Amino acid sequence: MSFRYAAGINKPGFNPLAVQTTTTTATLFGWGQNSFGQLGLGDTADRSSPVQVGVLTDWSNISAGSLHALATETDGTLYSWGYNAQGQLGLGNTTGYSSPKQIGSLTTWLNVTGGPYQSFATKTDGTLWAWGNNNNGQLGLGDTTSRNSPVQVGALTTWLHMAAGTYHTLALKTDGTLWSWGRNVSGELGLGNTTNYSSPKQIGSLTTWLKVSSGFYFSLATQSDGTLWTWGNNNLGQLGSGNTTNRSSPVQVGALTTWLTIAGGAYFVLAVKTDGTLWSWGEGTAGQLGLGNALNYSSPKQIGALTAWSKITGAINFSTSIKTDGTLWAWGRNLQGQLGIGNLTNYSSPKQVGSLTTWSKITSKRNYTLAA
Repeated sequence: MSFRYAAGINKPGFNPLAVQTTTTTATLFGWGQNSFGQLGLGDTADRSSPVQVGVLTDWSNISAGSLHALATETDGTLYSWGYNAQGQLGLGNTTGYSSPKQIGSLTTWLNVTGGPYQSFATKTDGTLWAWGNNNNGQLGLGDTTSRNSPVQVGALTTWLHMAAGTYHTLALKTDGTLWSWGRNVSGELGLGNTTNYSSPKQIGSLTTWLKVSSGFYFSLATQSDGTLWTWGNNNLGQLGSGNTTNRSSPVQVGALTTWLTIAGGAYFVLAVKTDGTLWSWGEGTAGQLGLGNALNYSSPKQIGALTAWSKITGAINFSTSIKTDGTLWAWGRNLQGQLGIGNLTNYSSPKQVGSLTTWSKITSKRNYTLAA
């Protein structure tokens, strides 16, 4: 199964989560900021190196929200933990938890996506569910009422994957169409206007959208032909268009047809091409672009010369990536140990996290990371 991670960054905070696998297991690890128990370790102490979350070895999909996390197990159960003031844990209350708590008893959950204070999940039947903060209609339920338990978004059974931005949401359907809803002040919904919508609206009429991601008030997506498209806020060049002009409709980034994987950070973007090279652009003031400096760039810049990059995720001002050899790398701001390299030193170029070669999945938000 392929995993497409929404890297939408949510200003209130980002953390990383990673999954470490063998042929039969998938253990979960967390590090970085933990002030609300978002690492799932049973306490609120920050960590600067990966620490295993519990003893379970069957984690499947993982997603970090700003201060909360979501994860599914291979049996289709759904778990959440961390900050819960807006009901984003989906447990029917607003109580925070520092260890994973199961959401209901269903075993049909498939993909999960965490936003700043909202959460989304799809089931094996293709339905889409949302809960948490909804002040900008970002849950897609046709209103602005927050929910503390999962509520189905419409009645369709063709939802495939979601990306949660700061206050907006993007979603792909199985027919290749792209949809959006929520806050739209910077044109982040891609609908050609700046009107907010509390129900899903289709972006254009194309049926060739393949992967989707988001950042602070901007969005990005690839099509099946390998082209990359961006829209929304562009104050720091995060759209990769060579300027700082906002766009309210998708605009192609260059003319290349070799874009493979994308991840939006707060105000920056990471992308991997089909040749395994890694690229970045947008805000780089904390070294999060991995280019060895603290500069902003409004066009894609290659990170080093390696051709072995695979999975990527971006947070507020740091980045993490897994290579094809299973090694884990991080760079950017590290004031709360979010790089996982055992110290609080910032790095503007990729640094390996430990020496393991068994990392397979990763998700970051604000100042923390989860990985499997």
